[in-house]
Amino acid sequence: MLVDGKWTEDWQPVQKADEKGRFVRQTSSFRNWITPDGSPGPTGEGGFKAEAGRYRLYVALICPWASRTLIGRSLKGLADLIPVTVLNPVLTTQGWQFGGHPGADQDPLFAASYMHQIYTRADDHFTGRATVPVLWDMARNVMVSNESADILRMFDTAFEHLAPSDLRLYPADLAADIDALNPRIYDALNNGVYKAGFASTQAAYDEAVAGVFAMLDELESRLTGDFLFGDRLTETDIRTFVTLIRFDPAYHGLFKTNRRQIADYPRLQTYMERILRLPGVAATVDLDHIKAGYYSIKALNPTGIVPAGPDHVAALLQAAA
Repeated sequence: MLVDGKWTEDWQPVQKADEKGRFVRQTSSFRNWITPDGSPGPTGEGGFKAEAGRYRLYVALICPWASRTLIGRSLKGLADLIPVTVLNPVLTTQGWQFGGHPGADQDPLFAASYMHQIYTRADDHFTGRATVPVLWDMARNVMVSNESADILRMFDTAFEHLAPSDLRLYPADLAADIDALNPRIYDALNNGVYKAGFASTQAAYDEAVAGVFAMLDELESRLTGDFLFGDRLTETDIRTFVTLIRFDPAYHGLFKTNRRQIADYPRLQTYMERILRLPGVAATVDLDHIKAGYYSIKALNPTGIVPAGPDHVAALLQAAA
């Protein structure tokens, strides 16, 4: 963790818990927006105009939040406009590291060894965890955003004049419904699996697991069409998919969310496969990175042994490749 721009202690999966032992996630601290003309967005300051080749996306393929942005980048046709740097999935004592693992990149901008060095370039007095994703402005050498929800919405609209698309992930007529469902899925499922895995009391764990499976049951019942809002893919589907695809390989075992697997939910399994087959989505899912990353968390898996399966997810990814 960084304190006033200095690395002060070994990385730990849980930096904060509440009085009942519930895992508390850090709030994103860089909230600028890319807009078509560089005018200010909903938060932050202006000056971030949508331009080809100006911005770089830092991600880790283990991370569901980072994968949201990768999927949005792919579906919106931005791969040629926004280059990507993939970090090592294995979490070190200094957090996210560059290189050193198949499919992981070196830092092309500053030859940094760790992600926290990118953060101190953005703010030499930064205090907090160096998280991914990070959207970096290579023209101004500043961090645009480290909030995945914001980045996904930027990708949806900011570059339309450079990469026109018929797909709208946050359509105006569904905005109120999306804004109502997103936080419920986030709290119970996206972050719920983490609240279960990193709970420090039995009561906190029991509460989190109950929430996870209540939401999975609700989503199973809701899915009467192709997607959560009928036949239209939205950002809510992306936010849900990134948790579903990691559930059986990582959360079911390591995070003890083991009442059922996604494979036990017929509609959710079919829905997950449907999204996986969308153009470019399968390339954002790397089972090796997912398992190597999660099972490197020493607090949960001190031996570092990575499980062999699950075979059904490996077969699914191979078929979608």
